[in-house]
Amino acid sequence: MKGWLLLALLVSPWVGAVTLDELQQRFTEQPVVRAHFEQTRTIKDLPQPLRSQGEMLIARDDGLLWDQKAPFPMTLLLDDKRMVQAINGQPPQTITADNNPQMFQFNHLLRALFQADRSVLEENFRIDFKDLGAGRWSLVLTPITTPLDKIFATMNLGGATYLESIQLNDKQGDRTDIVLSRHQLTPASLTHDERQRFAAP
Repeated sequence: MKGWLLLALLVSPWVGAVTLDELQQRFTEQPVVRAHFEQTRTIKDLPQPLRSQGEMLIARDDGLLWDQKAPFPMTLLLDDKRMVQAINGQPPQTITADNNPQMFQFNHLLRALFQADRSVLEENFRIDFKDLGAGRWSLVLTPITTPLDKIFATMNLGGATYLESIQLNDKQGDRTDIVLSRHQLTPASLTHDERQRFAAP
């Protein structure tokens, strides 16, 4: 699989000083990564932030599974051919390049960007990558191409052995913060249940 959604990011371990090239290499070496997520959306017109949590899975050869547990069940499955979303037991909605080319292209671009392909990053973002020492790092991406520059002001990523935080700052002044934890690299292949979920129509 050649691309990832913005949530399918940088979840590979490494040691020592980090460069963007090393980051890219690491991402291609982990076949399956699972993690717990907690997401907080701060919307300027709402008095309280919106919080959600659940589990995510990134499979290099299959795609991304975003499995929200609370405050209500919601699943998002993304691969190179489709994006399937199901909310609270309702019939799933499928987006493909044929039925919604603009949205599919946008998500496909994001997946490619967050594979940490340096050439793609430099083409689409102004990059501020820092090795913070003690194994920690930060990556600030400022979009310079459309449609990203119309939606996001910056995308801030940070972590140590794994990606631990994602902050998305949009042009409307809203912010999404995602904290990833409980990372697991085993089993290194999909379980039977996980394969069935990716294979579902």
